[in-house]
Amino acid sequence: MKSLSLLLAVPALAACSTPLEPPTRTAAAEEHLQKLLAGKAAGTPMACLPSHGAGSMVVIDDNTLAFRHGSRVYVNELRSGCSRLGSGWYSLITRTSGGRGPCSGDIAEIADLSSGMTVGSCVLGDFVPYTRASG
Repeated sequence: MKSLSLLLAVPALAACSTPLEPPTRTAAAEEHLQKLLAGKAAGTPMACLPSHGAGSMVVIDDNTLAFRHGSRVYVNELRSGCSRLGSGWYSLITRTSGGRGPCSGDIAEIADLSSGMTVGSCVLGDFVPYTRASG
């Protein structure tokens, strides 16, 4: 009986470790993202967004956020998508402490703007900084 349980557990664990396919971005969302990143080069992914960079969030789609700070743009591919966030009727709520910005692994809540009720949540990924390409 133990060997049967082990045989059933191994495929289940393997399924959990299989990388997920990145979500497909619509053409409009891709165009929006490319406009934000035009002339910029990606830097090294960061675990946390600097607190000064957390001010101007742009929703690209349910799976991608961009944060603008001056000419720099930080892109966050969410680990779990924020369903309906891209519709414009919902807002993302993050909680931070210690003077830092949001970090990879933080759970953000989605709130309905008309009722103020929480309608879901998602997990933030790494923040990739994009800056003007030099040269």
